[in-house]
Amino acid sequence: MTPTTSAAAPPAVAAGGAAPLLRVEGLNVAFPDSGGTPVPVVRDVAFGLERGEMLGLVGESGCGKTMTALALMRLVPPPGRITGGRARLAGEDLLALDERTMRRRRGGRLAMVFQEPTSALNPVLSLGYQVAEAVRVHHPMSWAKARREAVRLLEQVALPGAAQRLDDYPHQLSGGQRQRVMIAIALAGEPDLLLADEPTTALDVTVQAEILDLLARLRGELGLAVLLITHDLAVVAETCDRILVMYAGEVVEEASAADLFERPAHPYTAALLAALPRLGRAVPRGELPTIPGHVPEPARLPAGCPFHPRCSRVLEVCRRRRPAVFPLAGGGHTRCFLHAGDGGGAG
Repeated sequence: MTPTTSAAAPPAVAAGGAAPLLRVEGLNVAFPDSGGTPVPVVRDVAFGLERGEMLGLVGESGCGKTMTALALMRLVPPPGRITGGRARLAGEDLLALDERTMRRRRGGRLAMVFQEPTSALNPVLSLGYQVAEAVRVHHPMSWAKARREAVRLLEQVALPGAAQRLDDYPHQLSGGQRQRVMIAIALAGEPDLLLADEPTTALDVTVQAEILDLLARLRGELGLAVLLITHDLAVVAETCDRILVMYAGEVVEEASAADLFERPAHPYTAALLAALPRLGRAVPRGELPTIPGHVPEPARLPAGCPFHPRCSRVLEVCRRRRPAVFPLAGGGHTRCFLHAGDGGGAG
């Protein structure tokens, strides 16, 4: 199956016309079904990300968020593969690099903080060894110097008693402390772009806020661009400059955080926001807001807009045609015929 790119892909250009640090265009990822036919799980994803910007990527589990990040890292697990698109980081297309060059870029120009630090950290190696090893991969130096750099990195991520904890093991740390170690490892190569995949999962609310504050501080101090992946809109409300909303493998809305929360354009975004608990809003017993139906399986997407079976504002055209990307007044974009205007929704 050959991926197709919408004729109305959103421009991924920074304000003022300058190219962003990261420009993703027409990214497609597919996995073969039992008969070997490629089934798209990421479809025509396009966005830009500037230096020092934090961009939220949100959506329900299975919508393609993590697979998008893994594609940027060229770590899509087999038998999945990237079937189309470009991902230019500072002008260099990550998807076109040979594997040897890409290994130098991973952890160097771009790094990823994974969802579960307990499984990402090696349980039989000390923290100091693991951070120092990451330092030596990108900056050849003696182990003694790398351990000193490991202390600096652990202090930078505010791990309490960093110098005294180098010989500790992951099981001796709390979940929040392990996540700080993972962030320190990600910073070892001095990346321009940090991909943070559900970095607050399984942490209590107070520790979640501390990790988000840490990411915000680091992007300010280091000029990092951060792609923050989460299923929780509340997580991105106060931390992100812009938000991408994904559904069934595609970006259905892109907007500034302020515009998205005040004026959601896509019915899916509006439904997600309506389901958020709010102080002062009484909810009758047993009537928590939900989105009816289920996210379709990638191999069984409905015709037309993939959200139309669950949409409260569905139009007849939604059942027949996949919407193109339509511009929004606030500068964002959405895949929804409600915003087709006079263009008629070609795509």
